[in-house]
Amino acid sequence: MQEKTYIPFTEEMKKDYTILIPNMLPMHFTLMSKVFSLFGWKTELLLTQGQHIKDLGLKYVHNDTCYPAILVIGQFLDALQSGRYDPHKVALILFQTGGGCRASNYINLLRKALEKAGYGYVPVISLSLSGLEEHPGFHLTLPIWHRLVYAVFYGDLLMLLRNQCKPYEIRKGESEALAEAWTDRLAEEMSHKRLSYAHVNENYKAILDDFNRIPRAEERKPRVGVVGEIFVKYSPLGNNNLEDFLISEGAEVTVPGLVDFCLYCVYNGIMDGRLYGKKTVGTAMKMAFRFLTGKQNDLIRIIEEHSSFEPPTPFEHTLSLVQGYIGIGAKMGEGWLLTAEMLELADKGIPNIVCTQPFGCLPNHICGKGMMKPIKERNPNINIVAIDYDAGATAVNQENRIKLMLANSQ
Repeated sequence: MQEKTYIPFTEEMKKDYTILIPNMLPMHFTLMSKVFSLFGWKTELLLTQGQHIKDLGLKYVHNDTCYPAILVIGQFLDALQSGRYDPHKVALILFQTGGGCRASNYINLLRKALEKAGYGYVPVISLSLSGLEEHPGFHLTLPIWHRLVYAVFYGDLLMLLRNQCKPYEIRKGESEALAEAWTDRLAEEMSHKRLSYAHVNENYKAILDDFNRIPRAEERKPRVGVVGEIFVKYSPLGNNNLEDFLISEGAEVTVPGLVDFCLYCVYNGIMDGRLYGKKTVGTAMKMAFRFLTGKQNDLIRIIEEHSSFEPPTPFEHTLSLVQGYIGIGAKMGEGWLLTAEMLELADKGIPNIVCTQPFGCLPNHICGKGMMKPIKERNPNINIVAIDYDAGATAVNQENRIKLMLANSQ
């Protein structure tokens, strides 16, 4: 039996260790954190931001490394050095897709950085459906995954409604405050053992009713979609608070939900079953795909029946849009989904798109920036700008390029 080359998170650690979670989607991850607490883990979501995070990441990670890796590692090291935690009673968690991209290689970079910084004894947990590592004290059962799925759907709904209300709200800050209030309420519910799908649907309707009561201006602002590498697309730390900047410039922001990325990963598993003969994997992924698309379609129906808000695009339709543009075997990183999301936004009447990409990110340069020309050729009204995010890139340069894109949208 091969000896483990990492420090596993044990059952003993579960009793008194705090698991630190890097921030990508604050509302989603807050809910997911509460799911973990229900099943006996103590977790904390890191919300720190600032230049010192980048500087600390660069101190322990080579500057040619993927920008999200630099940020996540810098945020973890900042937490360990802050004095807020006992480093001997802390574990770190990373979400891994199991693909060939940075999401599967972060973890080794993080462990090397911890060793160099004097924290080599801190366990790093791999959270992955692919079972990349074993951690006896952190084993996710089907009931846990079931609740995590609803945390993602809740997070997507709150993000969608906040973004559709915030540019038009009469009382500034009301949409954000309501999203935070519902996050707190749902987080409290996630801490209880009973969870029924009927209650989840009732929560959907109550959330829609509350956001619908927010007084909003009748004007219509330019709509801008945000796509790209998953971390810089969603994380305020990774994209220099891009959504807030776009709103301050008079735009309405649309960001495809995390559910789509989950479905993309599951669909890739189905394709692996077809292409490589992995029948067991393919069968399991088909079941997961039917489950997730069924829940997504239920949410879309409830939004359409109980509000005037624009619902998410059904994943099956997003998948159909990519045909003739890029092969669905292109699944490194965000792969074909990145191209599909640009087409999805254009299909919804959102021609202005910011493609966020870490500098030098191969999947983004191929499936994002590399697909801009064929997309523009077939969709002449589309207005796409690719923005590189890097530790050495200035926010002023990024914002000026986005302002030019917004000027063209007029």
